[in-house]
Amino acid sequence: MESSEFHHALALLEWQVELGATEAICDAPVNCYELPERLTAPKPAAPAQPPAAPAVATPVDPVVEAEELAAAAADLDELQTALAGFEHCGLKRGARTLVFSDGIPGAPVMIVGEAPGRDEDREGRPFVGRAGQLLDRMLAAIDMGRADQAAPVYITNVLPWRPPQNRDPQPEEIAMMRPFLQRHIALAQPKVLVIMGNISAQALLGKRGITRLRGIWTDACGLPALPMFHPAYLLRQPAAKREAWADLLSLKARLSDG
Repeated sequence: MESSEFHHALALLEWQVELGATEAICDAPVNCYELPERLTAPKPAAPAQPPAAPAVATPVDPVVEAEELAAAAADLDELQTALAGFEHCGLKRGARTLVFSDGIPGAPVMIVGEAPGRDEDREGRPFVGRAGQLLDRMLAAIDMGRADQAAPVYITNVLPWRPPQNRDPQPEEIAMMRPFLQRHIALAQPKVLVIMGNISAQALLGKRGITRLRGIWTDACGLPALPMFHPAYLLRQPAAKREAWADLLSLKARLSDG
């Protein structure tokens, strides 16, 4: 194309653009309403829906779950199995064994201690260390024992797992283990409870201060209950053995009265 023709054509194109003719057209008119569907402009895509918010899990109440598991246990074996499957108590992850009980189930006296120590954690039975040996001597003094068929006792703890460094159990640990303890007492069916130590008193009586509580008969879980010094305390405070002996005599007299 000659240079003059090119500039002339370009000027015509610019003039058409100024008039608004910005789209190319065919030689023959086209009815846009009769175009095949494939030639029509695509419909705008529907706006993307925002992703659904993830479902928020309902937090589990350990105490409620403990109550449900304990209530479902029909006997002591099922209760021990339920305890072994309970995953909400952090003590379980640091302990070697589950310390459930010792003695003879169905015995008239059920002793409730506090928590396992090192020896109990190793052997899987409550009261087997120095405190347990003292407890056996205390019971023998009133003609009772954990293996005595004539006058047996049954023993458990508030907590089935050893706290690290033998620290005191935390209130939340006591709270989540209390339903299991209450069910344990109901299934063992003792005539009287012996509540040994502050932790046991807190769990079953809602009180602390064993020096004020000891020796005074009360009720716990619908049963006569006698708070006493824990044998571990007696090892540290031998002078308190006099009061412990008085409590043992009170226990023997209570059993004799039926």
